Amino acid sequence: MLDWAPILFGLLLFILLSPGLLFQIPGNTKAVEFGSFTTNGKAIIVHTLIFFSIFTIFVLAIGVHVYTG
Repeated sequence: MLDWAPILFGLLLFILLSPGLLFQIPGNTKAVEFGSFTTNGKAIIVHTLIFFSIFTIFVLAIGVHVYTG
């Protein structure tokens, strides 16, 4: 049986935490921008750290598993 949790959580977080899609920290003109569909280097680094933190907590610390088959 395959554990699909890392794949599903990674895909979901990647989509939701894409800089500029829902929000962007730091924004181009403000500290937080919502739905701007633009990005910058600082926002990419911040969103990468947020992604890694949430992904690590869900998959490793909490131990979420999704089995199929």
